Amino acid sequence: MMKILDRYIDELLEKSTPQAPIWNIEKIRSGKPSKWNYIDGCMIKAILELYHIRKDERYLDFADKFIDYFVRDDGSIDSYNPEDYNIDNVNAGKTLFDLYKLTGKEKYRKAIDTVYSQVKNQPRIKAGNFWHKKIYPNQVWLDGLYMGQPFYMQYEVEYNNCKNCMDSYNQFINVYKTMRDEKTGLYYHGYDESREMFWADKETGLSKNFWLRALGWYSMALTDTIDVMPDSMEEQKQKLAEIYKDLIDSIIKFQDESGMWYQVVDKGDLEGNYLETSGSAILAYAIMKSVRMGILDESYFKYGEKAFNGICKKYLSEKDGELQLDGICLVAGLGGTGRRDGTYEYYISEPIVQNEAKGVAPLILAYIEILYKEKAAEK
Repeated sequence: MMKILDRYIDELLEKSTPQAPIWNIEKIRSGKPSKWNYIDGCMIKAILELYHIRKDERYLDFADKFIDYFVRDDGSIDSYNPEDYNIDNVNAGKTLFDLYKLTGKEKYRKAIDTVYSQVKNQPRIKAGNFWHKKIYPNQVWLDGLYMGQPFYMQYEVEYNNCKNCMDSYNQFINVYKTMRDEKTGLYYHGYDESREMFWADKETGLSKNFWLRALGWYSMALTDTIDVMPDSMEEQKQKLAEIYKDLIDSIIKFQDESGMWYQVVDKGDLEGNYLETSGSAILAYAIMKSVRMGILDESYFKYGEKAFNGICKKYLSEKDGELQLDGICLVAGLGGTGRRDGTYEYYISEPIVQNEAKGVAPLILAYIEILYKEKAAEK
């Protein structure tokens, strides 16, 4: 399996440039020029992590050239406007920390501040959480925790004396208190503080269903944020670790015998539901990484490994001499022009695609965790 995955990664990189990344199916379908976005951010982060474990300069060189294409000498970023206040756009900023340390390019340090300028002024709900986007006022989505919080926490730790670390932490606590379902331990995809959106429950403000990838983003947000928190926040780390363990314990109950999870997590028996790659890969990564970090004990590793193997068995195949990863939900959200209402029927109606970074990147990250495990076993 390792040789197959290495070949698959190489094939993707060979066919991709910053102007035309083959893994950004949303961009390809739109026919619009490539721009700074969270999808490419996920992929470049995975490639950088691959560099860290493999020490293969090809990976660093690819990541550097890709991000360098967008970042100008003054630290501004081509096609990115912080004042759009779209929390998704913060995600790619995580690559800048690594690239600045690895290359010493001053423009990457300046670009970190450019992205932080958005975080600093991002509109918030009354409870303190960032709006998901300026065009989605008063709304918190689970996705947004992953897109914004690991960057926010890392910036505060490395460049701002942890001045706002507690703010980042409290945003997780608010989500735990507001968006978690007591019965299942799962979290609803979105929350509208105003209760005005057509998808929101008029009493709770919550959306209707448990979407797999949103739960995955949230699990990644917790592990990746805990990973960059300072030692001075040990108590807060422990609390987030408890929240994370509760989430994983809850979601494991819904793991299919294949190792994967369903697109709408708790409705695997309903017609049209399917085992979805991206959310399953994210959970595989998060679970295995959290074992390596010591958040979960060793007994949990098998759940992540089973998910990884299940994805590869079901959806990684060869066609016309090229490898492909299938079963990836292209996109899902709430509101907007498409009347995305958060119903079961909505989530299963979104396109299913191949080789999209939202599935590929977490599968690479999960693969890296298996490499770490093997490395540790050799010692």
